[in-house]
Amino acid sequence: MPTLHWIGKEKVINHHLDVPFRVLKHQYTFDNGTQKASPTGSDRRTGGLEGVTNKIIHGDNLEALKALLPEYEGKIKCIYIDPPYNTGNEGWAYNDNVNDPKFKKWLHSVVGKEGEDLSRHDKWLCMMYPRLKLLYKLLADDGAIFISIDDNEQANLKLILDEIFGGRNFVDTIIWQKKHSPQGDATYLSNMHDYILVYAKRTKTTKADKEGFSLIKLERTETQDNRYQNPDNDSRGVWTSDNYTCNKNADERPNLYYPVFNPNTGDEIWPSRTSVWRYSKERHEENVKNNLVVWGADGKGRPRFKRFMDKVGGVVPSTLWLRDFAGDNQEARKEFRKLFNQYELDFSTPKPSKLIEKILQISTDENSIILDSFAGSGTTAHAVLNLNKKDGGHRKFILIEMEDYAETITAERVKRVINGYGQTSPPPQEGNNGTGGVFDYYELGEPLFLEEGVLNEAVAEEEIRRYVYYTETQTSLPEKGESHDNVHFLGHYQDTSYYFFYEKDTVTSLDHAFLATMRTKAEQYVIYADNCLLTREFMVKHHLIFKKIPRDITRF
Repeated sequence: MPTLHWIGKEKVINHHLDVPFRVLKHQYTFDNGTQKASPTGSDRRTGGLEGVTNKIIHGDNLEALKALLPEYEGKIKCIYIDPPYNTGNEGWAYNDNVNDPKFKKWLHSVVGKEGEDLSRHDKWLCMMYPRLKLLYKLLADDGAIFISIDDNEQANLKLILDEIFGGRNFVDTIIWQKKHSPQGDATYLSNMHDYILVYAKRTKTTKADKEGFSLIKLERTETQDNRYQNPDNDSRGVWTSDNYTCNKNADERPNLYYPVFNPNTGDEIWPSRTSVWRYSKERHEENVKNNLVVWGADGKGRPRFKRFMDKVGGVVPSTLWLRDFAGDNQEARKEFRKLFNQYELDFSTPKPSKLIEKILQISTDENSIILDSFAGSGTTAHAVLNLNKKDGGHRKFILIEMEDYAETITAERVKRVINGYGQTSPPPQEGNNGTGGVFDYYELGEPLFLEEGVLNEAVAEEEIRRYVYYTETQTSLPEKGESHDNVHFLGHYQDTSYYFFYEKDTVTSLDHAFLATMRTKAEQYVIYADNCLLTREFMVKHHLIFKKIPRDITRF
């Protein structure tokens, strides 16, 4: 498989491991028009996912993605991102150029002095690679990532996605019509489309494979249903005729190259020179016997297959998404102006919520978690809320936006979608077109470790516990409930009980007194503390593993 090399790659290929782990600092909760200080917690009121809330996070998306790992690794069903296209245009609200001062500062700290000589493509790749590595970790095994891009970086993006996700997990490229009219002042050709690259975490190897990603068929439209008729009053219902040939030739599939006979005329009929029949000779005879073959409108034509509507189900999505199907840039701008009707905001690159809804319809179920780490104007949350309102789903969104408008545009848009267009803080009024909903707003908080490698005592103990349990089990810390064990018990996982004996102002020691407080029986015990006063022989005999705080806490 070809790989892409660029200046600075060796500095960023594992940079996601060096990103400091920061906690998320809750700012407020927006709950159906009411803003309050306390976090939402588990949103059980709407039948949502246990312990999962809608989140909008303001901060560097690289650090924010890492902050999500303890709770969300392997749980995100759909990721949609609309990263900078790297066009060189620096005039938009969303800076579409890697010469942004924030990025240049990051690049210098990671790549070093050689970063000054990088081309803008090198810089873009340095920015994207570690973010994609973390997105891969967050994606569920049956999930998929959808990435909007144009020709500036499409080829480069596909190569690094092949490298990170694996070439076999490439699903397809969607062509999205972003413009309605040709651009009269185009230098050469009028660019009318963008790409959406689709990669799965794990594709199914066979049709019988139950593991991995699979697309959901779209609902049939009335126009599509009207194509099905029943001119012969077949008792099996309405049907339409389908091709009887496939795009193979006689050399490739000689068993499918044979003559059939029209029973109405006796004519011998062969496939064309460049095709063969879809069915074996034996299967064809069964089709004729079961009245599944149509011989043209007058009974004198070539064979076609009767396909009954109740056997077809939904519609397989195509790779060409025209504006009538998924909206376009003009629709997106109108939608944005309708939301912010009292402002003259310059936000030239929003995506239409209709586009993201189509992505969600083919890739998520009603209980999925959706992540957008380049949230921009908040279109992804808009689409999630719209779709939940339409189908009664409980999908949850996580948005990350690093720019200063995360509160004034991204979060504000979601508030207005919840309340109804043109409204901010009042609760929804009767007859209002708001979706309703709840989200929590966060800033990136303190790093878990200080530069000296010691624990940051400004971080809440529960955040440290969550991090430690994740590093041990790669699973989320269980919700606190009634426990017969001591307060330092983290949880029980795969026959191991975990304890984190940490007190901010006291040196803790693993000794017989602490062992006497442990209540959860297991085959093995992992205990974190400042010191251990037990003998090695005793530890081995009783299957105890001591880990020193902070030395033995894993950094990831």
